[in-house]
Amino acid sequence: MMRVEKPDAGEGRGEFEIIEDVFAPLAADAPGAYGLKDDAAVFTPTPGHETVLTVDTIVEGVHFLSGDPPDSVARKLLRVNLSDLAAKGAHPRGYLLAASWPHGTTLEWMRAFAAGLASDQRRYGVSLWGGDTTSTSGALTLSLTAIGEVPAGQVIRRGGARPGDVVFVTGTIGDAALGLKFLRGEIEGLESVHADFLVKRYREPEPRVVFGPGLCDIASASADVSDGLMADLGHICEVSGVGARIALARVPLSEAVRTVLERQVDFTQAVVSGGDDYEILFTAAAGKRDAIAAIARETGISATQIGVVTGEEEGVALIAPSGQPVPLKQLGYHHF
Repeated sequence: MMRVEKPDAGEGRGEFEIIEDVFAPLAADAPGAYGLKDDAAVFTPTPGHETVLTVDTIVEGVHFLSGDPPDSVARKLLRVNLSDLAAKGAHPRGYLLAASWPHGTTLEWMRAFAAGLASDQRRYGVSLWGGDTTSTSGALTLSLTAIGEVPAGQVIRRGGARPGDVVFVTGTIGDAALGLKFLRGEIEGLESVHADFLVKRYREPEPRVVFGPGLCDIASASADVSDGLMADLGHICEVSGVGARIALARVPLSEAVRTVLERQVDFTQAVVSGGDDYEILFTAAAGKRDAIAAIARETGISATQIGVVTGEEEGVALIAPSGQPVPLKQLGYHHF
């Protein structure tokens, strides 16, 4: 099922040797993967459930840095996809992996990458079901398709927000964006405890897989924060045909981000639009506040009310404590 095409990575080992050595152990607990020795996998969803599919690609130099540890790269790859499932209210089941290895990638690097996947498989209860692997003269490119399931009719879509709904977000915002800035040397003099926290949040996001399923029948719309808080809110609003107002003072920030902003107030733009947070951004009727608070208590994951859904004509706005809109150069990250 998993193929290696024209391998010149992996220190010259043959494709079946690489599969057997590096990837097959990741499929050992998946009956429908057939040990990665067939051309397809078989998945039987739980009765009364629907299958949810999502795919994300991460590219060296775009989504991670060349010097990032291979196990960390693997965890980010898996987690950004699990985050999409969480935002839909789905429980993760398995995944497919497609990897394009640059010429000369060592077997040691591949094994460390696989070790990162193995540790997160145990953490999140998923297995590798198959995929494809090839060599490339370009940058390391990794694509992962995650498969999950949700009770029939309960998937949470982007398009359900209505005027009067309340906007919530889990966790904290801006950690990953400032972690990347630190790695690029744009933030200096930061205490190691804060620097380590921000870098870890950039390299290894925390998909809210235990929080998301609780939002079925509670959230009216949902998305994970990948492009940036304001950009992803804009996506929800566009599909729903609404607008939204977010209070800057209510955006949840970690101690590390607050410390940076005390010195570099111009990083506010990066915090609200830098992306890579992989928190769940969702809307719900005001009467659902108690139910949301209960999910937060049960999971130990915070959910902060940050704004309100308005009419479409009002657009998406970030409001300062003064009551005036905060000017933003862009709402989030754009690939093109």
